[in-house]
Amino acid sequence: MEIFDLTSKVAIVTGSSTGLGQGMSLGLAEAGADLVLVDIVDSKETAEKIKALGRKSLTVIADLSRMDAINDLVKKTLETFGKIDILINNAGIIRRTPAIDFTEKDWDDVMALNSKTVFFLSQAVARDMMKRKSGKIINIASLLSFSGGITVPSYSASKGAVAQITKALANEWAQYGLNINAIAPGYMITNNTANLRKDPERTKSISDRIPAGRWGTPDDLKGAAIFLASSASDYINGHVLLVDGGWMAR
Repeated sequence: MEIFDLTSKVAIVTGSSTGLGQGMSLGLAEAGADLVLVDIVDSKETAEKIKALGRKSLTVIADLSRMDAINDLVKKTLETFGKIDILINNAGIIRRTPAIDFTEKDWDDVMALNSKTVFFLSQAVARDMMKRKSGKIINIASLLSFSGGITVPSYSASKGAVAQITKALANEWAQYGLNINAIAPGYMITNNTANLRKDPERTKSISDRIPAGRWGTPDDLKGAAIFLASSASDYINGHVLLVDGGWMAR
């Protein structure tokens, strides 16, 4: 359907080497977009899969907690593709420690990448989007944008910030033709949840609450990403879309 067609669109996806970032990158490529794949490690596997789909990609290895890396990423994208149509702020980290023992470093590291980078990369990309009065920014929030979680205080705080950054930017930038929305994934089978899934009691308690009866996979985010990146969502702004198998409904 043409309303979901991303042919000729250029999308930046951060944290694209594995997991949710890889899944969303492939979804956008399947819909016709060319990709800028950003990670602190090489995204060869993702790039090869995108090439097999007949789309172009540029791989940028960067530590996005540094401001100069953000500026360099935008510069390289514009030099290669000439524009930025879509940004998915997916890169993030998590540190698991009881709140009473949580360190300042673990707080600062998580907040810097998960929330500060989301704001400043969005700002840098929006400057190009505003020139054409068109652009889609998709931030990756979490169930913990709505609840506090257990033993992940900085992650919960950062994802709460992502939801509010999404709304704040939508309030200011919708008038310039930009759509800023977020996806809040539920419990997903990714590297970030590997240690959690090793705990049989926690895994069972989580699984028992999901009405869909299973944890999500990277493929489960493809449809939401395509929707929010396409003209199908042109009148949606500041929304946080749950993709959680029904977790928040229970």
